[in-house]
Amino acid sequence: MSETDAPPRVNGKPVDPRLLRYASASRGFFVAIAAIAAAQTAVIVAFAWLLTRAITGAIDGTPWSELSPALGALAVVIVLRAVLLWAREAVAARAGAQVQGQLRAALVEAVGVLGPEWLGTGNTAALAVTAGRGLDALEAYFGRYLPQLVQTVVATPLILAVMWWQDWISGLTVLLTLPLIPLFMVLIGLATRSVQQRQWRTLQRLATRFADTVQGLSTLKVFGRQHRAAASIERVTGEYRRETMRVLRVSFLSGFALEFLASIAVAIVAVSIGFRLIDGSLTLAVGLFVLLLAPEAYLPLRQVGVQFHAAAEGVAATDDVFDVLDAARDAAAAPAFPPSPVAGGRRGRQIATGEQERLVLDGVRVRRGERMLPPVDLTADPGTVTLLEGPSGAGKSSLFAALRGAAAFEGDAAWGGTGVRALKPSDWLAWAGQHPGLLTGSIGDNVTLGDPAPDAPTAQRALDLACADALALSLELGVQGAGLSGGQAQRVAVARAFYRHLRGNAPVIALDEPSSALDPETEGRLWRGIRLLADEGATVLLISHRTSARAIADHVVRLEPSEVLA
Repeated sequence: MSETDAPPRVNGKPVDPRLLRYASASRGFFVAIAAIAAAQTAVIVAFAWLLTRAITGAIDGTPWSELSPALGALAVVIVLRAVLLWAREAVAARAGAQVQGQLRAALVEAVGVLGPEWLGTGNTAALAVTAGRGLDALEAYFGRYLPQLVQTVVATPLILAVMWWQDWISGLTVLLTLPLIPLFMVLIGLATRSVQQRQWRTLQRLATRFADTVQGLSTLKVFGRQHRAAASIERVTGEYRRETMRVLRVSFLSGFALEFLASIAVAIVAVSIGFRLIDGSLTLAVGLFVLLLAPEAYLPLRQVGVQFHAAAEGVAATDDVFDVLDAARDAAAAPAFPPSPVAGGRRGRQIATGEQERLVLDGVRVRRGERMLPPVDLTADPGTVTLLEGPSGAGKSSLFAALRGAAAFEGDAAWGGTGVRALKPSDWLAWAGQHPGLLTGSIGDNVTLGDPAPDAPTAQRALDLACADALALSLELGVQGAGLSGGQAQRVAVARAFYRHLRGNAPVIALDEPSSALDPETEGRLWRGIRLLADEGATVLLISHRTSARAIADHVVRLEPSEVLA
């Protein structure tokens, strides 16, 4: 995992158009919210008008019998306004949940499209925070910010038009003072977005640091460095606390500034109406009606600024999600077969399309960052074990990474006559690496991982072949396989690869140092199990530093680190 300290990105759009592209539920949400906002605006105007009639009627001494219809209608409008508020909350909550689900599903699919190579170079802890807490923050984005934004777009012009119709002077006053709120809102919003982005990046860095520390805690304790790791986490936690307090300070400042501006603007309208009521140029009914509408004209804009702070974390998270989805879309649009720099492979030999069930590598050169590893040629047939030898750093594991899509490579690689770039690794390759990669759950769950209909007898045979027959399929494991020794975890990972082959899902088995944590006797049993699977038709690729592996190998390919090219 690598930490990301990218500068915060500021997206000036109130609504990112990519939201409509990647979350179809948001389209119906905007239509529904706009309809509710129009109905709310009509209710606000009706409420102000009915309240004005009731007050002016009471002042003029109107009989109760004549006032009661207006008061009854006013009660109905109040109930209707409450119902519309409930409807807006319900629609927003439903849409927020749907969009969260759609974006999470799209994010998982995008990671699958980008492949393990992209995932290996990214910040997986930050991605997990984005997919979890980040998308959870969309509840505030959809429940508060977006409804208020739509309410502003719909209600403010309509209320301003009604005010202008009734009293153009008050309408003009609101029209001139109204831009002050969005002006300050933009200025404060830019500052808010900046500090919120810094807070979000700090949270991602904290998650990465914590995940790395937990994963390497045993190593840190052996070398007595656990206290420094804890101090590092404490330091990043302090940074996150300070960033959070900075966000709160900006939020309170924003709320105060917007409330102050709106109050001053409403006061100006009220003073103007008061003077004109005194000189008789304005009737009480019109003045009171306009005065009741004035705060409602400023309220939507004011609330947009307030709710933006509550939604800022969700906005920051969606920026990261959309970046991943854009990268996946670009990757899907890229050519499926990147051209080789030398036509036909390193020596110009073409891969024959009729080579069924055969793995052929011709001039395969794996790229690792700025390094280009030496070309590798090999042919592996069913029923054979191909041993890759060489000292550490020669590129053996990198070659396996290329076959399973975790590293870019040049040259030609095909299985069954089809280039491996066009194949899903899970369709033809069963792999067990140097890190077991076990999950919380039973051993049986780990061995049958990915099988929709697990077969217990096959899983038990896979454990037997991997020399893990002493382990029960029902044994529960903790996080990352806690509860097993290093050698036992390694054998369970090998059994998982064996199981996929035995179930007919992977004709090729690739094992990277499967016996590194085994004693000689257990290692010999493991070699016999691998040989047995090869004799039954499996194509086995084996990486091992143990010379005993040569006893079961049909072919030996040796890589030398001196050939690594810069």
